[in-house]
Amino acid sequence: MRIGILAPIAWRTPPRKYGPWEQVCANLADGLAARGHEVYLFATGDSLTKANLLSVCPAPLGENPDLPSRPWELMHIGYALKKADELELDVLHNHMNYLPLPFARLIRTPVVTTLHGAALLEADSRMTYRHYADLPYISISYAEREGCPELNYIANVYNGIRLDQFDYVEDEGHHLLFIGRICADKGADLAVEFARRTGLPLVIAGIISDQAFFDEKIRPWIDDKQIRFVGEVGPEERNRLMGEALALLHLIRAPEPFGLVMAEAMACGTPVIGIGRGSVPEVVEHGVTGFVAADLDEAATFADRLPDINRKACRERVEQHFTLERMVEGYEQAFAKLIDA
Repeated sequence: MRIGILAPIAWRTPPRKYGPWEQVCANLADGLAARGHEVYLFATGDSLTKANLLSVCPAPLGENPDLPSRPWELMHIGYALKKADELELDVLHNHMNYLPLPFARLIRTPVVTTLHGAALLEADSRMTYRHYADLPYISISYAEREGCPELNYIANVYNGIRLDQFDYVEDEGHHLLFIGRICADKGADLAVEFARRTGLPLVIAGIISDQAFFDEKIRPWIDDKQIRFVGEVGPEERNRLMGEALALLHLIRAPEPFGLVMAEAMACGTPVIGIGRGSVPEVVEHGVTGFVAADLDEAATFADRLPDINRKACRERVEQHFTLERMVEGYEQAFAKLIDA
């Protein structure tokens, strides 16, 4: 197949540090190319890929405040749509949520959208998707569909990770880990409270997306003894922190469609304690690869049961459900279905 992948341009594909959507696009582009497909990746000019890289935006918007985001995003989208027809692509795979949808019917190439992040959580987003409900969509968890069940879902494909980037660690770790954006929705403050209640050490890693939240809810508890903040980390440090962790805390307030960090932690053998919102019950097998709690109070009670978790079972769950290979196969089937329709 001749496949175009329209990646976001907030970060490089793959990202240097933070950038889960870009990481998924990088994995998918390389995975499809490795299986013999002719793949064109529309991403920032500094991106790294085994596919054919096409770009308008020279560098990540998130790293270059002098590049105004909306004009560059629209130029990026317009270029991809134009090239899709010129290259006679079989499908253009959109990872920029609703921005390209108003233009999708203006080209011959079918445009299919994978829904990421808060795609169906915000009212204005849902309004836009409903206006284009007949276009084809791919969910990344079944829980995600609850936000807008009337869309034309042609498949559900879980995000997949490259197992060779995550080392399995058999020995039980010694600290709790929070890794993700530092904001209320991600529950970094709940991770702090979990650590305080249980007396377990906590490492917090991630980009600060809400400075006021960090200053009020996180900074006062950082003592570099029980609670440490290490900031944004790259792939190697991420892998090390996950492998050394006793558990990943995923105490989210918003129903995330797919928490990639959960699959990454389990790939290292590290169990997850999460609040059962969004995709958490689909990713974490309760009592086997971690624990799914109703709230913080219940989550804290599972700390004593962490030694009961077999770390090998965590790795095996990822091998069975959340690998790059499984993701690529899922998208191949979805694209073939769309082309044959």
